Amino acid sequence: MVISYAGGECFKVSQGDLTLAFNPPAKGSALASAKFGADIALVSLDHPDFNGSANAAFGERQPFVIEGPGEYEIKGVAVRGFATPSNYGGNEGINTIYSVALEGMNLCFLGALGSAELPPGAKAELDGIDVLFLPVGGNGVLEHAPAYKLAVQLEPKVIIPMHYDAGSLKAFLKEAGAEGTKAEEKLTIKKKDLEGKEAEVVVLSH
Repeated sequence: MVISYAGGECFKVSQGDLTLAFNPPAKGSALASAKFGADIALVSLDHPDFNGSANAAFGERQPFVIEGPGEYEIKGVAVRGFATPSNYGGNEGINTIYSVALEGMNLCFLGALGSAELPPGAKAELDGIDVLFLPVGGNGVLEHAPAYKLAVQLEPKVIIPMHYDAGSLKAFLKEAGAEGTKAEEKLTIKKKDLEGKEAEVVVLSH
């Protein structure tokens, strides 16, 4: 599995010929739009910073779009979405946390999560997380300190911070005791690579 970061909350996750896009920005967003096609696009919140699933179409590739809570299975990928309240951008809405099972690994994408208190149903279901995509920048999503506290509770093997500026990333890395972490261009990972890891922070450049 190869994970790369396009800024904001936009990630490209590829496994063989299959590509997933998480929270691609729409044209009305101040965030740079992603430049790749996806088979599946997951949208956490109906906001231009995240709902640009049309931008995840490329050539003949038109993504299957998931944009809310529920259970889905597409192309062998099992996805579960859990609703959490959001006031991102000053508007009350629903942010969806996604749990994605792919290549024997469990990805958890928190989206525009603004509260470290997860709904009981979601917390009970989110176990055995291999890779956690964690917003850390504040301004409608988690601040660095509650973000790290929540990450520790969820016990992932790897934490990938997202939705930050230079200051909030630095503060998060300090909180996590990972100040020396250097940004990587992409993360290539297999299930066996995760053995023995506990909340290892991986920063991806964009």
